[in-house]
Amino acid sequence: MSLIKCGTRELSSLKLVVFISMFAAATAGFTQTNLPVVQIQADKVTAQMPPTFYGLMTEEINYSYEGGLYGELIRNRAFKADAISAGIKPDVYDPAKNYPMKIAVTNAPKFWSTVGSAKISLDINTPLNDALNVSLKFEVSGASKNSPAGVANGGYWGIPVRPNTTYHASFFAKAKNFDGALTVSLVHPVDSNNVTVKSPLGTQVFPGETTVTAASAIVPKISGDWQKYEVSFTTGDIAPSKENRFVISATKPGTFFNHHGTVWLQQVSLFPPTYKDRPNGDRIDISQLLADAQPKFLRFPGGNYVEGDYFNERFDWKKMVGPLEQRPGHRSCWGYWSTDGFGLPEFLGWCQDLNMEPVLAVFAGYALRHDYVKAGPELEPYVQEALEEIEYVTGDASTKWGAQRIKDGYPTPFKLRYVEIGNEDFFDKSGSYDGRFAQFYDAIKAKYPQLQIIATTPVKSRVPDVIDEHYYKSEEEMESQSFMYDARDRAAKSKIFVGEWATRVGSPTPNMAAALGDAAWMCCLERNADIVLMHCYAPLFVNVSDLGAGRSMQWKSDLIGYDALNSYGSPSYYAQKIFSLYHGDEVLATDAQNLPTYEWKIPARRNNADQPATTREVKSLFYSATRDSATGKIIVKIVNRADAPQDVKIEINGVNSIADEGTATVLKAENRDATNSLGEPMKVVPATEKVSGLSASFTRTFPPCSITILELQAK
Repeated sequence: MSLIKCGTRELSSLKLVVFISMFAAATAGFTQTNLPVVQIQADKVTAQMPPTFYGLMTEEINYSYEGGLYGELIRNRAFKADAISAGIKPDVYDPAKNYPMKIAVTNAPKFWSTVGSAKISLDINTPLNDALNVSLKFEVSGASKNSPAGVANGGYWGIPVRPNTTYHASFFAKAKNFDGALTVSLVHPVDSNNVTVKSPLGTQVFPGETTVTAASAIVPKISGDWQKYEVSFTTGDIAPSKENRFVISATKPGTFFNHHGTVWLQQVSLFPPTYKDRPNGDRIDISQLLADAQPKFLRFPGGNYVEGDYFNERFDWKKMVGPLEQRPGHRSCWGYWSTDGFGLPEFLGWCQDLNMEPVLAVFAGYALRHDYVKAGPELEPYVQEALEEIEYVTGDASTKWGAQRIKDGYPTPFKLRYVEIGNEDFFDKSGSYDGRFAQFYDAIKAKYPQLQIIATTPVKSRVPDVIDEHYYKSEEEMESQSFMYDARDRAAKSKIFVGEWATRVGSPTPNMAAALGDAAWMCCLERNADIVLMHCYAPLFVNVSDLGAGRSMQWKSDLIGYDALNSYGSPSYYAQKIFSLYHGDEVLATDAQNLPTYEWKIPARRNNADQPATTREVKSLFYSATRDSATGKIIVKIVNRADAPQDVKIEINGVNSIADEGTATVLKAENRDATNSLGEPMKVVPATEKVSGLSASFTRTFPPCSITILELQAK
């Protein structure tokens, strides 16, 4: 018998053969036992994917509309950002006619500055109307051709100017002792010693500075009575920039007999081209990001924006329809002024532009500072407001509010299936929501029995069709709860709407770690689409121009970021997008074994620092599967949140076979902190590639920190 040496040990060839065979068998058994397995039962459909599963939630926060989606470029166009409270708590049953009740006329108008020798001030004695009950007064004394005088606005951290682009400006004005022309222009300040910006209109010298004029137009004469003036102008072959100002100026001081001319302005507006060329419409680049994700519904007017801090700061929709100059505006609960140019009709136009269903949230008698109306006669006016708001959305020309919607430019009634009563009423510690919900529920069901009514917290007085649940969590928290709906009671009569949720990691927009938490959560939502009807991430937007405390951002970890000129989607946006784009209409039964885990050290609660941190084992692999019933294509989603590659065996039962070739769409990053920004908008984006070696049972390696969507063709 021959001997084989192995280091210093000697084994007979027979013993070695036996040893190798036993080791191989043991290793094979170990690998099979520990390899994660995701099983898909293609012959068992657990749910039909709801047609409005992936959608959007929005509210006025982080300059989402003003300075964001809404196309208006002028900041404080109605001069009411200086408005202050009278110091008296608003009457919860008789809201002030136009909040706030006083205008600080001694203050310099916010976000407006003088040009040349002009003097400006706020004037409450020369209002345009009851809604816009203040105006900007500017005196043009000292104006000349070589030294224009006027007013300027820098927009929302700059006014974007693009080459070969037409802008539309409008304003209401009246004049006294002034018969000259007004020049409306977009200007770019430059160093007078080094003018490098090209412009077909050349340079213009204001006292103390030199500017390049990107575009301008002339209003030849201003009336002595309030009138609306409109001009359009087009830029030339210039470089895109955001360091621009909008200027209205005069080169004549007054009349021939009186050189102390005065002009009053109100509702000063500047619009670039808008998405789908809608008048008073939306910003193109942000709208396109949203359209690319193909959302199916829009929950509006949002969360806290529904309620406001006080009753007269709620979403008072009747003051947000009709002509823009008849909308008084109000202070938003996030500390800045809403002109309400983006009002109820504009929300509906947004739905129309992106082919989304409206999910309407109505004010339900509760404000954020804990004021509330008891159920009963005092609440009835607000119930009636809700019924009329539904009529505005769905009514035809024979109805009062349907006719108003048609007058506002939307002739066709909108499809409405869901109405939400309030927002986050679990904050109402008075316990009044149960009664308030019942009053709204009964009234809406009586007039619109086909509507599904959403409660914002569990109630006992009625059985809601749907209950809205909100989750703002860390990545670890989101992943740790990503199997919670699998165990939810299927016999419950109320379905689930996850109306606000986000993995809050990264600022101002989420990073890849957040996207992984989001994807894990969305796998859970997809698997449980029999009880989860729809969901939407929040907040949707953030202006990243000035991230200091209380400035352009009030809430971090937001899906889409932008400044005046550019925008970008976060890794979480791309996770949302691919989940929305790639899914079938049938949810398939799934199961898994040997899912890997990681240890999460749970920090002590902030209010109990003496409590020791604890640990929890959290799964690090997540999955879901759907099928397109028309084509037979099976879409499998696998999330590997680990920092190392992971082999996963995928077994598909209930099919004859799976085609060898398919596609994989993968969102991955070099590390968990990787993110997108204005400077690197495409650093973390998905890529799609052809893959092979697929079958009814195959093993695939999923990259670290990755979200993978496999499209498999069943035969």
